[in-house]
Amino acid sequence: MMRILIVDDEQSIIDTLRPVLESIGHEVLAANDGVQALAAIGSAVLDLVLLDLGLPDTDGCDLIHPIKQTAGAGLIVISARHLEKDKVRALDEGADDYVDKPFSLDELLARIRVAERRRMEMSGPSVTRYVSDLLTLDIGRREIVLMGEPIRLSPKEFALFEILARNSGQVVTQRQLMIAGWSSPVIEGQYLRSYIALLRDKLEADPADPELILTEPGVGYRLNLVLRPIA
Repeated sequence: MMRILIVDDEQSIIDTLRPVLESIGHEVLAANDGVQALAAIGSAVLDLVLLDLGLPDTDGCDLIHPIKQTAGAGLIVISARHLEKDKVRALDEGADDYVDKPFSLDELLARIRVAERRRMEMSGPSVTRYVSDLLTLDIGRREIVLMGEPIRLSPKEFALFEILARNSGQVVTQRQLMIAGWSSPVIEGQYLRSYIALLRDKLEADPADPELILTEPGVGYRLNLVLRPIA
């Protein structure tokens, strides 16, 4: 389980999340402002930070870089700021995920499980194979099998799918996708949208099936599938 720091000036949020997280085995620390948050990351080993942006003494975005640099922890922003520019800035600063307030507790717990799985993967050998009930991915062999059928992707399509798969369940920003596909964050957005459309055509052949690649408007894309690493 993880040691989780909740940074939020709404004590009700902390009081709601603490018992739930502790009941499933996590250790929970709390901070109500930026000063307390910086003190916590400087004195405790952390696995995950849940960060509100609207703190009384600082902009939460200004804490993302020091949290990632000092604590090396995963970071999920939980904020009432719904503007695309705020989400993009937080993700570009280094946040791993972004959850809007008011949030669904079940959804937040799912995002926390994704962060926990990702941290376990990073602490072990490099993972190159993933599996779900629908799909198997072998990055080393560059093979994708969807519902028993092999899927052929171009090198660029595979590069985009790989970063989505390695971050399954989490938003991947347009910037991250452009770097993965073109080694540059300044590619014309239409190129990215065109390749995402090609991926969808190959991965979502049955209209009755749920979308596998979800759009996060103005931010990026999310693989709507939980992939488990395998040896």
